[in-house]
Amino acid sequence: MGNESTAKTLIVAVLLCIVCSVLVSTAAVKLKPLQQKNKALFTKKNILMAAGLTDEGKSVDELFKKIEIKIVNLSTGEYDNSLLPAKFNQKAAVKIPSKSIAIPAEKDLAKIKRRSKLAKVYLVKEGDEIKTIVLPIHGKGLWSTMYAFLALEGDGNTVKGFSFYDHGETPGLGGEVDNPLWKQQWLGKKLFDQEGKLAIKVLKGKVNKSSPNAVYRADGLSGATLTTVGIDNLMHYWLKDHGFGKYLEKLKSRGGNNG
Repeated sequence: MGNESTAKTLIVAVLLCIVCSVLVSTAAVKLKPLQQKNKALFTKKNILMAAGLTDEGKSVDELFKKIEIKIVNLSTGEYDNSLLPAKFNQKAAVKIPSKSIAIPAEKDLAKIKRRSKLAKVYLVKEGDEIKTIVLPIHGKGLWSTMYAFLALEGDGNTVKGFSFYDHGETPGLGGEVDNPLWKQQWLGKKLFDQEGKLAIKVLKGKVNKSSPNAVYRADGLSGATLTTVGIDNLMHYWLKDHGFGKYLEKLKSRGGNNG
């Protein structure tokens, strides 16, 4: 068989592909635990950022000890203590029919089609009193499903932090959900009016600060109308009864205590 033969070239190419495949597969297996650890650390960091728990002198794991994780049954608003939070994967549950529900089209404001029956919430407490509640929420933007953590004061109404941690929106437009200035404007916003009705609205423009409703309004993203609409929609889905609405209502009725 000559050095320039087609057969020899094919054999070399096949062997090279096999060797590369083995190397890539081995690397993926060995790196998976590290990737999972980094992913968990990234999630914790974003929860802490939303909750306003940052301290340059302490590690993420050390700060996260202040967080208590609970599982909520979204249909009842009650805690479900039958599962260990560390063993519960909300994203995975969505893909399992027995652990999730199809969302009726008229209620699917966030355009996510299905949601898990259960959801994690992250609490910062002083004794039995809840000081901060962090809710995981998500919904469709222009190009992607956007995942965020919404942090509320213990009253279940006042925004303490809002942080998107995973999305594929256009940099410089919808991607401005990462802009610290845009996130900062959410602090102190109220979600529900004095009658308990959901009142928060993400505008397509700027908030008129002199308006009596300014506390229930947030600036949209300039040049990113569909992403702005997506944020408004996901907020309205997750804060109503089909999302965390029943949980927040029960929390407020207990006066912020961990019932």
